[in-house]
Amino acid sequence: MEYLSKECYDSIAAELNNLIDVEYPKIKDALSEARAQGDLSENFGYRAARRAQAKMISRINYLQKVLKYARVIDTSALPKDQVSLLSKVEFTNLATNKKMTFTIVSPHEMNLQEGKISLKSPIGEALMGKKVGDVVEAHAPAGTLRLRIDSISMG
Repeated sequence: MEYLSKECYDSIAAELNNLIDVEYPKIKDALSEARAQGDLSENFGYRAARRAQAKMISRINYLQKVLKYARVIDTSALPKDQVSLLSKVEFTNLATNKKMTFTIVSPHEMNLQEGKISLKSPIGEALMGKKVGDVVEAHAPAGTLRLRIDSISMG
């Protein structure tokens, strides 16, 4: 089961609907047009359309599976005093004294440019369930980071 914010759930549902209602019919038309051109063994357009169709079907199946097992997070039920999903966490790297702020999200919503890290990332895992003032160790590929949690707020 995967927990998603309402915005992420709606975004995935909109992408799925667009693929099914708009993009897939275009690929079916391209496939029909290529098939009508005759010899399929040497028809590059047909092979390209088949590959596009397979890729599209794979993406549709993936998104359907994500939505099937997804649950929208009830933010009112989340704890306010400890790090949880959708918490905005300000912490200090104790080795460099650099402050950072990230929102903890599901892997589907992760976007470093927007300041969103996955709860399954080394830093996200280390922060989950902790409170303001706690010092945690995150075992990242670059080495072990010692982080002090300075503040927690909801997304």
